[in-house]
Amino acid sequence: MTLRLSAFLAATLLAAALLAAPAAPTAPGAAPSASGPCPHGDLDARFCDTDGDLVADPPPDASGLADPSTLIFAYTPVEDPAVYREVWKEFLDHLARRSGKKVSFFPVQSNAAQIEAMRAGRLHVAGFNTGSVPFAVNAAGFVPFAMMARRDGGTGYEMEIIVRADGAIRSAGALRGKTVAFTSPTSNSGYKAPVTLLRETFGLVQDRDYRAAFSGKHDNSVLGVVNGDYDAAAIANTVLRQMARRGVVDVSGLRTIYKSETFPTTAYGTAHNLKPELMKSVREAFFTFDWTGSGLLREYGETEGVRFIPVTYKQHWDLVRRIDKAAGVTYR
Repeated sequence: MTLRLSAFLAATLLAAALLAAPAAPTAPGAAPSASGPCPHGDLDARFCDTDGDLVADPPPDASGLADPSTLIFAYTPVEDPAVYREVWKEFLDHLARRSGKKVSFFPVQSNAAQIEAMRAGRLHVAGFNTGSVPFAVNAAGFVPFAMMARRDGGTGYEMEIIVRADGAIRSAGALRGKTVAFTSPTSNSGYKAPVTLLRETFGLVQDRDYRAAFSGKHDNSVLGVVNGDYDAAAIANTVLRQMARRGVVDVSGLRTIYKSETFPTTAYGTAHNLKPELMKSVREAFFTFDWTGSGLLREYGETEGVRFIPVTYKQHWDLVRRIDKAAGVTYR
């Protein structure tokens, strides 16, 4: 069964206030244009978008540009950060050589913490998960430019609702009265897509027809179903496959009761206010990285990708933005 776009566009997930982040102090270099028009669109008032690409322009004044001695990198929180520090080691060494900077891996514990770090100027290069990308772009000045692609050229992932294989639940409609695990309110596959699906397709409304629990991470949701903490969980299937490949979970003990259409996967990019030459070197690092024998290839080669490809927020996150718009979500 596939989740259809029309269901998304007709949906109202929750009040926008649930997902809207509180205002934060202006990040270094995030001031609007000192002269001339400064269109914002959905961007926070601190940012301008004069070229209409939907991401924040660089600061117009050189004094607002950031040139840190150490680049801070963070990957979307999906499991024990120590695991991903090793996974990204070869790439971060390559990034250091291309940029001429020291590079430090920043282990974030939540999507909100990752977004807030970039808003505050403490995070320079990052991979944000699908649902967090619009929040990172509009509230924190994130500029996505890369995504992983598989050997066959395919990209993205599917949202799955999983249950224990030895249980009685065999369809999403049977979740009435059950506890369903989500990751966080900003997550696409971990919250927004499944909540819409359950409401629009099966008539199940959160807190009325089923109990919602927030695990914080996809792997926590998977393990919660395995251990019987949750009756079901909405997860990104790439995370499930990665956990299975490492032997963390046996997928034969799980049953998928719903699988969605394909969504874009993690977006990689920089803070909008890096010096242009530094931003250029970071981009080049992604597209010149040799995956051969790397931790990235071992971790993602069979599940998410074997190389980085160029993407734009305006094109590749169109569906996700339309989902949020239908829900009345604001990003400021």
